[in-house]
Parts: sequence; structure tokens; C-alpha cells
Amino acid sequence: MKTLRTPDERFQGLADYSFAPNYTDVDDTEGGKLRVHYVDEGPRGAAPVLMMHGEPSWSYLYRHMISGFVVKGHRAVAPDLVGFGRSDKPSERGDYTYARNVMWMGDWLRAVDLRNITLICQDWGGLIGLRLWAEMPDRFARVVVANTALPTGDQPMGTAFDNWRKFSQDVPVFPAGGILKGGTVSHLSDEVIAAYDAPFPDESYKAGARQFPMLVPASPDDPATAPNRKAWKVIQELQTPVLTAFGADDQIMAGVDTVFQKLCPGAAGQPHVVLPKAGHFLQEDVGADLVSLTCDFIDRTS
Repeated sequence: MKTLRTPDERFQGLADYSFAPNYTDVDDTEGGKLRVHYVDEGPRGAAPVLMMHGEPSWSYLYRHMISGFVVKGHRAVAPDLVGFGRSDKPSERGDYTYARNVMWMGDWLRAVDLRNITLICQDWGGLIGLRLWAEMPDRFARVVVANTALPTGDQPMGTAFDNWRKFSQDVPVFPAGGILKGGTVSHLSDEVIAAYDAPFPDESYKAGARQFPMLVPASPDDPATAPNRKAWKVIQELQTPVLTAFGADDQIMAGVDTVFQKLCPGAAGQPHVVLPKAGHFLQEDVGADLVSLTCDFIDRTS
């Protein structure tokens, strides 16, 4: 598998992101290795808060939340999905499949051996992270579902998603930082937008960013439909506490929180929230609120 690795200098001097890099190699499924980057801050003996990002962001999305959890005594772990951030980037779009991305991050999770996890998952962080929860439920203590889904293709994804998918394929230059700007309510400075562009020196590094929208199972015959249905069968039997925290201004994910509230046994009785003044990338808009909600959730369910 041909891969690209973003030069380290692209990550120097980024605003509010001075975390030491950590790396773990995983099998690329073709006889080679892929390097997965992750942030790991706070006391190693503490139970981890695992923050999984989506498309086309990276662990930079959680920079303020990482610091917020560490201040409160938690271990904060935030990986970069393969194809994003400081992780390796397969150069061919066909190298990215839903199944491979779940496998790569599952291999990473087993390698770093996280247990008693509080998972926070947003966007593709949920499409992958929720599959990991279903695959390895004993590693997860609780789950915060934030602006994400686990689709099976049985329901229409909606006009907002269809428009996003078309844009992602048609736009000549894929504007990662611009997409983050468009998915937030708060103002993102030019410096922050540039940090979201940092992993992608040019279009050749964006194969994953381009392909991920096409990997969402939007029809019943999608190859990811059966595995996601299987995952839902497991999830519907788990008693793991589940809290939903969605952004009021996220048009793509609007209403999906009620699916988790209905189908997850551990969601019963939890104080689910729809956060005002929060878009799709609610980590940027209301990160401090999400930290507080999660810490209260941990205290309440420990």
C-alpha cells in the first residue's frame, strides 16, 4: 500500500496544540505497516477519556477538551484516524474502506490497551468508535454520542447529507479548514483554519478526506450495512451508560440522538442534551460544556 506521511514541520507552532506525539504501527492488510498518531495526556493510571474525531478533522479538534480533562485529573487520549492528522495517509482512494478503518483503529486500541474507557465520538469517530464498542464492549465503561450515527442504509440520509456528499466529490480543492469553519457556529480564526489544513500539504494527501463521505452506508446494499446491523444487535443488548449531546445547529445529524436514546438500554434516564449555539463540530463551539457534561457523566455512572 502506497502511503504519504505529512512532514513534521507542518505541525509546528499550531495554536493551542503543543502535545507530544505518540505513535503505534498497525497492519495495513497488504503486508506493510501504517503509523497511527495519538495524543495521550494526563495521568497514565487514570481511566482514559477516548476522543474520536471525524471527517475531515483530526485530534486538533479536541485540543481544548484534552486540556480540560487533564485539569480535572483524567487521562485524555485522542487518536488521528488513518488518512488524517499526523497518521499515515494511504494515497489511493480505493485503499480506504469502512471495514479497514474499523480494523485499523481496533488494532490501535488493542495495541495501546485502553480499558475502562469513556468514549466521546463525533461524526466518523462514531461510525468507527461505536463499532469498536460493539466489538470490544468490555473495554468501554460509558459512551458519549455527539453528532454522529451508526447508519445501516435502511433510512434516507437526508438532503443535507446528500448535498455534503456531492460537494465533497465535486469541489476542485477540498477545503478541510473551510469545512470546519462551515460546520461551526463560533468564529474560527485564520490560524485555526490553517491548523485544520496542516495535515494536507496538497490534494494528494486528501484521498481519505475525499473518500470518507462515500463510505457512509446510505443504501441497504452497501458493504458496511450488514456489519453495522450486527453491531446494533450487540449495542441493543449492552447496559453501558450512554449520553447523547448534539448540536442544535447541526442539520446533518438532527434527530439522530433520539435513535440512540430509544435503542441503547444504557441511555434510559440519562440527562441527554441538545446544546444551543453548537454546530456539527461542537468541540469548537461548546467544548468546555462537553467536558463538564462528560465529567458529570463519569461521576454519576462510576
